[in-house]
Amino acid sequence: MVTWGIVFALILALAYLSSRMVRQEDEGFQDAGLAILEFGRAFPQEAIRSLHATIDGKAVFVRLHDNKAGFMRSMRNHFACHLIQPGTVRVSALPNGKGIAVEFLDASLHNGEFTFANPAIAAEVSLWLLGNYVGHADREPDAASGATG
Repeated sequence: MVTWGIVFALILALAYLSSRMVRQEDEGFQDAGLAILEFGRAFPQEAIRSLHATIDGKAVFVRLHDNKAGFMRSMRNHFACHLIQPGTVRVSALPNGKGIAVEFLDASLHNGEFTFANPAIAAEVSLWLLGNYVGHADREPDAASGATG
């Protein structure tokens, strides 16, 4: 009788743990703090300026301090972090305007279509990836007009 009680308790514990693992897998990167910690662990010398997660939380695009970019993807039980080197990515807009199709030339397993909360975020991330992003704080005043461009 005691043996069956132990077996039953082990089955309940296994069911509980597997349901928690499934819940964690579905959550993805809904918490920005987790994304920052994981990327910082993978690339401790890189300073993060900004990040944007996809709607489903399965991927995060990271803007770094020197206008480089990074990418994180939830891969079931771990997170894959990728530092994007200049010239190793192709980006095109999705028809809905809220997403981008990304082709990583040096890491094809991360290729895919990524949808964001709005078109402005998708455009910003695509500029990060292409290396042309100039934020409002980074803009220099126009000498002729005295206004920011």
